[in-house]
Amino acid sequence: MSDVTQDWLGEPGDGGPPDPLRAARTGAKPALPRRFYKEAGFAPADGGFRLTLDGRPANTPARNPLTLPTESLAGAVAEEWGAQETSIDPAKMPLTRLANTAIDGVAPRREAVADDLCAYAVTDLLAYRAGEPDRLVAAQAAAWDPILDWAYATFGARLILSEGVMHVEQPPQAVRALSDAVRRVEDPFRLAALHTLTTLSGSLIVALAVLHGHLDPAAAWEAAHVDETYQAAVWGRDEEAEARLAIRRAEFEAAARTIAAVA
Repeated sequence: MSDVTQDWLGEPGDGGPPDPLRAARTGAKPALPRRFYKEAGFAPADGGFRLTLDGRPANTPARNPLTLPTESLAGAVAEEWGAQETSIDPAKMPLTRLANTAIDGVAPRREAVADDLCAYAVTDLLAYRAGEPDRLVAAQAAAWDPILDWAYATFGARLILSEGVMHVEQPPQAVRALSDAVRRVEDPFRLAALHTLTTLSGSLIVALAVLHGHLDPAAAWEAAHVDETYQAAVWGRDEEAEARLAIRRAEFEAAARTIAAVA
């Protein structure tokens, strides 16, 4: 076999990807494909470095070459594969999933992905502020106002702020400026990472701040979760909510790591 992945990270001949609908009907979790390789690595290839499993080139779920644009990103993806134990768990492989998304989903439809991102310019999280209590109002202002100032200085985008969840019409100039910043991102890996950062934070501006090196991942995550931090301080931590946030944060950090690796 010229490649050792089939459909969804499975080994040729093992029946293909897990069936989540059948698992839901039976009340069971989808079975994870077993680890079928001893060593994960990478090798130079057209366009970068291709993941190898036991020395053989690997593919994405859509059967495109799983090729990473830089050696550092290829090494990080190979580490994810090497860290799998008896089974292959995509939930523990955020860099691999993001690479698959970039190759299979973003590269062939870059304009549609950019359009989806540009829509966040009119609903950015940072424009919607609490009216009370004063502690939350102050926390939002302290975290978000400097980022908005950066966006204005960098892109010429000044947003109108709104209290509560009522929609506010943003100035066309600001929307256009943020949209132009998105459309200047041509690399599919960076665009996929920008999309992940935006959807997980609810803020295109926070995502652009990470992309341009204005915010590190930790600061960006904290800024995007001011409300959650406040609620936890008032009502206490919820273990299930914390577990969900931990998964999302791993995705967020993987996106930021991808941006740094392909800069």
